[in-house]
Amino acid sequence: MPLDLVKTLSEMVAIPSVNPMGRPLSGPEFFEYRMTDYLEALFKRLGLPYQRQTIEPKRENIVARLDGSLPAAEGGPFVLLEAHQDTVPVDGMSIDPFQPQVRDGRLYGRGSCDIKGGMCAMLGALSRLAEERPPGLPTIVMACTVNEEHGYTGALNLPKLWQSPGSIIPRRPDAAIVAEPTNLQVVVAHKGTVRWRCHTRGRAVHSSVAHLGDNAIYKMARAIRAFEAYHREIVPTLPQHRLCGPASLSVGTIRGGISVNTVPDECGIEIDRRLLPGEDGKKVYQQIVDFVGGYAGVDFPLDHETPFMLGPPMSDDLNGPLADRLVAAGRPVVGKCEKVGVPYGTDAATITNSGVPSVVFGPGSIDQAHTADEWLPLAELEKASQIIERFLRAYAAA
Repeated sequence: MPLDLVKTLSEMVAIPSVNPMGRPLSGPEFFEYRMTDYLEALFKRLGLPYQRQTIEPKRENIVARLDGSLPAAEGGPFVLLEAHQDTVPVDGMSIDPFQPQVRDGRLYGRGSCDIKGGMCAMLGALSRLAEERPPGLPTIVMACTVNEEHGYTGALNLPKLWQSPGSIIPRRPDAAIVAEPTNLQVVVAHKGTVRWRCHTRGRAVHSSVAHLGDNAIYKMARAIRAFEAYHREIVPTLPQHRLCGPASLSVGTIRGGISVNTVPDECGIEIDRRLLPGEDGKKVYQQIVDFVGGYAGVDFPLDHETPFMLGPPMSDDLNGPLADRLVAAGRPVVGKCEKVGVPYGTDAATITNSGVPSVVFGPGSIDQAHTADEWLPLAELEKASQIIERFLRAYAAA
């Protein structure tokens, strides 16, 4: 039986699948394992073969397959639908994050917009096609991955399934749609990310004899001015991308010191540099390290860690025909459906880099993702599911 979208999304939002974002946190709300169990039960109910792929403890990708009229292993058309299971943390939320509420045409709760709503839209389309099995249908694999919010490790490991004999994914897909909140527009390009930590070192002494110490926070203050100078002086000179806009750099966190009466001997920051299509994250990282190290006033060593995140940007060089098909499926449903670029990153770039042309699509707005009262417009949930179904029905014939 086809899924009830509102009921299904409510059930998914009620299941915590919080990404601890690298923090040493524990508890039943963290990691995706309960969401994975829910999806396994759902795929069983739909009568679809599935496979779990362990990424790390309590974190497993799960994929299910609906065979097309001509199996993908025999050369039939093959489409991948992908959505991540994790959500960002719930710190500071103004609503109960795991008690979904429907009011005023919206469903509230953590993950409703990013990205359980998009996942639900895909699952709804899959359930209707699984029941009807229309002729000419492509093979469809639904992949629900882990750790998108802090490292893309689920998507990075997904290609191992189609590279392994006996996997449920028989070969590399021909195309992929990745769920993210795009206001029902088709994202063909987006920024990437390189993130790393930088430390200054000093010498701790009692604050009453501060002149005998070496204050690591004072050093970091001078280093931060260098990062700010890069943002203000260098970034505006870089070429902008016609769909994604300018690059950016931001120092997002700072930590240092153990007490107010101790001169701090260590200070650390985290840096976020957004990459444009065509930029290489490792090269950009080294350019910034060199710039900051040579900046006036930075006359002390800086300890730059190896980047803990290298999320590639996605270019629109290879996905034009795929995007045109999805736009054609969307316009009868929503009227205006266009190819666009966005400033945030997604799993789509990683999947693209594995050789699968990919686009990003889903209900909701990025403005509601990660917010204190996260919500999804239910009208867009229904329309997104319709558009994905229309796309899949027409895919083999296109």
